[in-house]
Amino acid sequence: MANSAQINEKELAAIPLTSFEPLEKSTVEKREEIAMPSLTFMQDSWRRLKKNKAAVFSIVLLAIIIAISLITIFVSPHNPTTQNVKYTNLPPKIPGINITGLNGHAEVGGKVVDKYAQANVPAGTYFYLGTDSLGRDLLSRLFMGTRVSLLIAFIAALLDIVFGVTYGLISGLLGGRVDNIMQRFLEVISGIPNLVVMILMLVVFEPGIPSIVAAMAITNWIPMARIVRAQTMKLKDQEFVLAATTLGETRSKIAFKHILPNISSVIIIQMMFSIPSAIFFEAFLSFIGLGLRPPVASLGTLLSDGYKTFLFLPYQLWVPAITLSVIMIGFNLLADGLRDAFDPKMKE
Repeated sequence: MANSAQINEKELAAIPLTSFEPLEKSTVEKREEIAMPSLTFMQDSWRRLKKNKAAVFSIVLLAIIIAISLITIFVSPHNPTTQNVKYTNLPPKIPGINITGLNGHAEVGGKVVDKYAQANVPAGTYFYLGTDSLGRDLLSRLFMGTRVSLLIAFIAALLDIVFGVTYGLISGLLGGRVDNIMQRFLEVISGIPNLVVMILMLVVFEPGIPSIVAAMAITNWIPMARIVRAQTMKLKDQEFVLAATTLGETRSKIAFKHILPNISSVIIIQMMFSIPSAIFFEAFLSFIGLGLRPPVASLGTLLSDGYKTFLFLPYQLWVPAITLSVIMIGFNLLADGLRDAFDPKMKE
């Protein structure tokens, strides 16, 4: 051991002093230096959301669908309400594709025939998704139906915010007897099935968007109100709310200035879940004949029309069904991504 120590000392003595560098006087500042810039809540949530590939894909997909729905208000392949009995139930015809079923040909009686030639369709006229039983272009009606279904869904989301958030804030913030009465009222309304409400709306309104929106305005905001109430009751005993009360802030200012910003993430998540529910509700009502009336198209009316000819012309049902499924899955994936981004503890 003594010999090895002597050898190490000799080796150290042989190293020139210029090879040694003095340590910094203080490394405290270096250790406490902030490596990343400070982020706001929304910036940090967006950073986490971008890591969720499914949510990002849903944002892009839904943005494309909404953009196409808006653009086709002004530019559409054909008029979605124009009927032409000469062009009834034509198969899809896409230029440049020579596949039976996509080139205007269909199998009739065991033979493949050109349906467009039989109907004397002018050259250069294409129906990319075919036509329905009244000769209307299915692609143009799909654009119109998607637009109407999204419009109803966004109106339902707006109603959730206006009625549900306001009702939940008032009930949770006041508490006591007022909260008890308001919650009993919610229980009475939630006990009424949506279908019954819709039938009652048909007595007052004509079938259409107003009746569907009125039915949603009566019942669909209840989950939002309950969630907002629970979050409000959780936050109203926090120190910052008590401090605002001590300083003389009114209840309305406390609700909209202190509580509402802190529960905004919960509201956004619930709103995103309510949109696909509203789309499905409208599609269900239109499918059973209680929703929109022709010539207005929605995804529900397209499904209803396609169901009647599914055994013979299955593409008339598959196209709106796939579109409805894609939209609902997109909103649900986006809602899941927002929930994980706004509250990462829920994932654990």
